[in-house]
Amino acid sequence: MSKTGKVYLVGAGPGDPGLVTLRAKECIENADAIIYDHLANPETLGWARDDAEITYVGKTPGESRSNQNEINALLIKKAHEGKQVVRLKGGDPFVFGRGAEEAQAIAEAGIPFEVVPGITSSIAGPAYAGIPVTHRAHNSHVTFFTGHENPAKTESAIDYAALAKLGGTQVMLMGVERLGSITSEMLKHGVRGDLPVALVRWATTGQQETLTGTLGDIAQKAVTNAFAAPAVAVFGEVVTLRDKLNWYEKRPLLGKRIVVTRTRKQASVLSSKLRSLGADIIELPTIRIGPPIDLREFAELVQDAHMYDWIVFTSANGVEAFFNIFFKLYDDAREIGGARIAAIGPATAQRVKDFHLHVDLQPKEFVAEDVVREFKKQGSIENLNILLVRAEKARDVLPKGLSGLGAIVDEAFAYRNLPETRDPIGARQQLAKRGADLITFTSSSTVENFLSLGLPWPKGMQVASIGPITSQTARDNGLKVEVEAKRHDIDGLVEAIGAFFARKAATNS
Repeated sequence: MSKTGKVYLVGAGPGDPGLVTLRAKECIENADAIIYDHLANPETLGWARDDAEITYVGKTPGESRSNQNEINALLIKKAHEGKQVVRLKGGDPFVFGRGAEEAQAIAEAGIPFEVVPGITSSIAGPAYAGIPVTHRAHNSHVTFFTGHENPAKTESAIDYAALAKLGGTQVMLMGVERLGSITSEMLKHGVRGDLPVALVRWATTGQQETLTGTLGDIAQKAVTNAFAAPAVAVFGEVVTLRDKLNWYEKRPLLGKRIVVTRTRKQASVLSSKLRSLGADIIELPTIRIGPPIDLREFAELVQDAHMYDWIVFTSANGVEAFFNIFFKLYDDAREIGGARIAAIGPATAQRVKDFHLHVDLQPKEFVAEDVVREFKKQGSIENLNILLVRAEKARDVLPKGLSGLGAIVDEAFAYRNLPETRDPIGARQQLAKRGADLITFTSSSTVENFLSLGLPWPKGMQVASIGPITSQTARDNGLKVEVEAKRHDIDGLVEAIGAFFARKAATNS
């Protein structure tokens, strides 16, 4: 008899990946199958295993997709196959979602399950708009209600008279498309027309927008501004605090959509730095790191590392690949012998330091040419043995330059940059549908592989490059580079992007 799996009803939070709980992340990382909703940020799927089954069952307003019975049946089917199933739901699975119904179906099927609460947009949305749902000077209670009820009901279960009498702060989810009738009912039942109201759309993401008004005019304002779902509505005096407490929407890159093309594993560093400035990120990896063609040859060179005078690392990926093999062969870092270490770029140097080894040479410029110049400054390197740890098919500037100085250079091909063919989170469709303001390239490979996908170039999308070599590859492929980092690393790229949009804002103001 096959072993029954387990279903995890997981809250994906309100949209910002930084608001996902550690338990939710752990469930996603360990899942055999993930079934996710429209409001679950697809970026979180980047934490899933490569072999995880990923199924989208989301429903957007006016769109017909999987119905609830089909979703329940799918959860049960996957669990009966012995899989660890994650049902990923936006916000919290038990707050105005269908999580409770799914839990009932799973329980009736005799399948074990776990509920992983998530941060609900009913709290996070107002907070990111600078609206505290409670404040001693304004209210002593909060009421949550939904504006999207079961269509099978013959009449609304919302007691508008009770809401009017209760007062305090009231937060409504899933009702922006019915805002006119809802506010009308509230007014009929005695709620004053000048009550402050705020609508927060796509809360906690780089697309967040907030519209404020009063109970009497907010519905018309929403129509005038084409303010569509998903949005949270906040009714109450606490809305007036937004004037002083609005913190998130003051971020410099808010509303700017930026494409990150780094590997799935590395994308998070750049994404999180841009997101912290308010950007809306589309992670569309165009490369992945694969093992070298001749792994045995690489392992033999790693094994003989103690025989070299210098080991030169050109990337953090190379460092990781090197020490992954090294510590399979040796259990003591001292087996690396007396080799001195050179590293291109701070990220590469930091990865070496992570293994508690000292970096003896690090050029100011993060390019191969500057490594050669730094070695020249060291004095003669004639007849010194240098092990160059690098990617396959990289530029030959470094081996030629060091050999030209008289060094005996062995190239250890640690990894390959391979085209990323998978798109589990639908990033290509997102780009086609939503467009972007900027696309970032962090290597020549990211440029070439993105273009090889043959995707339509969104109108107005501009190019940001990490440095001159990547920029040249972009230009060679017919692209115009608008942003180039002065310091050729991730921090330098983020700084250049921030300065670029600041200049644009100043020009347009």
